[in-house]
Amino acid sequence: MPILNANTLEFVSRSPDQTRRLGMRLGALLQRGDVICLAGDLGSGKTTLVQGIGHGWGSPDTVISPTFILVNTYYKLGGDRLYHLDAYRLTNARQAEELDIVPLVEDGILVVEWAERIKEVLPPQRLWIEMQWVADEQRNLIFKPSGERNQSIVSEFRKRAFGG
Repeated sequence: MPILNANTLEFVSRSPDQTRRLGMRLGALLQRGDVICLAGDLGSGKTTLVQGIGHGWGSPDTVISPTFILVNTYYKLGGDRLYHLDAYRLTNARQAEELDIVPLVEDGILVVEWAERIKEVLPPQRLWIEMQWVADEQRNLIFKPSGERNQSIVSEFRKRAFGG
């Protein structure tokens, strides 16, 4: 694995609850136009992290995986939207283009599970989070921001989550 740069954050979660709490802290920082890309194998904790993101962002609804629907929409008071896209069933980036994700980004926050499957059609300004199953109660998360806004999200997330 390459050495991480100064803007990259690596964290080892020791439980699903800890992963959700990290998601809550991240969700509290998000605003319209933000794109969060989650990459990782089955069981790496992507949906668990999104559950925390939705809660921290302010959705009163419980986040569930949109595997069969492809996109779930969550709202909070004031009408803001969080779009949760699951690209697992997409076989290529062209299918993602047909979903027309650009308006989703313009209209709200976009969180994509299995983002590696449609990377070519996702905006270049994004927060990429690689997730890896390590053991039953352990997941490795690597946050890789692209663009000034996402670097500031990771910097503020680091302060709120770890005090530094």
